Amino acid sequence: MRIAQIGVGGFGKNHTRILSQLGVLSAICDADLAKSKEFGTKYSVNHYSDIDSLLGSEQFDAAFVCTPTSTHFEIAKTLLQKKKNVFVEKPMTYLSREGEELLELAKKNKVILTSGYIERFNPAVSLVKEYVKTKKYGELIMLEFHRENRMPLHIKDVGIIYDTSVHDIDTAMWLFDDVPEVVFVRSGRIRHEHEDFATIMLGFRENKVAIISSNWITPIKVRKFSAVCSDAIISSDFITQEVKIETNTGAEIPRKDVEEPLLLEIKNFIAASEGKENIRVRPEDALNTTKIAEAALLSSHRGTPIYLDLK
Repeated sequence: MRIAQIGVGGFGKNHTRILSQLGVLSAICDADLAKSKEFGTKYSVNHYSDIDSLLGSEQFDAAFVCTPTSTHFEIAKTLLQKKKNVFVEKPMTYLSREGEELLELAKKNKVILTSGYIERFNPAVSLVKEYVKTKKYGELIMLEFHRENRMPLHIKDVGIIYDTSVHDIDTAMWLFDDVPEVVFVRSGRIRHEHEDFATIMLGFRENKVAIISSNWITPIKVRKFSAVCSDAIISSDFITQEVKIETNTGAEIPRKDVEEPLLLEIKNFIAASEGKENIRVRPEDALNTTKIAEAALLSSHRGTPIYLDLK
């Protein structure tokens, strides 16, 4: 596998580290020429400052797109047209109609398209997914998510819903194995150009619900969720990956091992590109998350619930 990395700022530098570690990084491209040169030199690969130069000079099988959200569509479209397998950091696109176009292009050219919903690869989420699937603790009824931190300095083109809440929107659909029927949101802004706090309610079938609270106000970093099941409450920390199960007979902590979700995510993309595994985050999943983010912003603006018709 030969993989080009496009965008090495913010979270993208972590992808570069792992791609190099796995021996598949073949080139780097970043609009900031100094940054491109810095990472190209660091990882001993060719570096470029524009997509056309990259495509004109390099032979590669796949690309990681870790650029600002507003640029995802055009970059991914160009790569898909060249029949490259493409990993786009979340959200896949800002507009759902752009996501639909990418999805159709990927199908047409028979290439892999996926997006970076990394929590599906978090061992804590995987364990809860296993419990829910086997109904070890009964039926999953409600999910609650809390993400708090200061605003990342590299995020400039979207608010907290598209940057942060989308993780939990995707995780809720992953754990319920379903899509929501309705979304209702309250959000606002205090210190930033876009919304910097939001509480989202996703209503699923049979009155199941996910509550997602995110903010860029709190000075401490919080990444937690809980799953309310009919026979237990399962609490977890995305960062420590600890899982705690509380039932009427007491509490237990079934795992303490820590694995890097990004490494697992990238390995899945490589294996899928080589035809050895199915891609875990389908482009249809990423598209649904964008549709829900769009509806969330609309709900917040109107102050009313938005009813969804997702596949």
